[in-house]
Amino acid sequence: MDVILIPGFWLDGDSWSAVVPAIEAAGHRAHPVTRPGLESVDADRSGVTLASTIASIVDLVDGFDVPVVLVGHSGGGPIAQGVADARPDRVARLIFVDSGPLVDGGVINDELPVVGDAVPLPDWSLFLDDDLVDLDEGLRAEFAARAIPEPLHVAIDPLVLRDARRFDVPATVIACEFPTSQLLEWLEAGVPFTAELANLRDVAYRDLPTGHWPQFTRPAELGAIIGEEASRPAGVQA
Repeated sequence: MDVILIPGFWLDGDSWSAVVPAIEAAGHRAHPVTRPGLESVDADRSGVTLASTIASIVDLVDGFDVPVVLVGHSGGGPIAQGVADARPDRVARLIFVDSGPLVDGGVINDELPVVGDAVPLPDWSLFLDDDLVDLDEGLRAEFAARAIPEPLHVAIDPLVLRDARRFDVPATVIACEFPTSQLLEWLEAGVPFTAELANLRDVAYRDLPTGHWPQFTRPAELGAIIGEEASRPAGVQA
């Protein structure tokens, strides 16, 4: 299976480097993505939008002869969702890594500090303690050294969803900050941010207890879970 890895904010495709070996050991082909505007600190981000970012990955998906697995970490999750909405027949499974789908018109994050046409990596003090579990000082320094300002409009543009067939695409949620048990409680309570997740017809849940960046804090375990989930047949929940 071809597995397309979409990083979250501030990260390029190389941020998956420690995750890839376990995915490939499971027999899959990993394709880490560097999203438009994150090629370098000096990249031109002025024309990069959420729609253009999704379109760039749709183009990648269209280059494969068979359906692919899309993996989205954090803000990469709604991007993967947008791709599945555009090509529901070309996505074998969506895997959300400490992430989840947005409702139509939702935005990924419009509360982060903005500088010009970009959202730089904020100070660590702006993150929740749960975000930072296992991200020690060394890993924080590594993250900060590789961080690239996020194109503003990827963060603040509304996600446009058009095709109800997206609800039929099998999905997996890898729960890191909050356990599956908590997510299911929120779903049962009808918490608004779970509204789109509640509409998905085939969802598997996996727990990987750590902070918000498991590609740094538990990369081998994350890769192993992605490898297993990429092989999961549709309709198989356990």
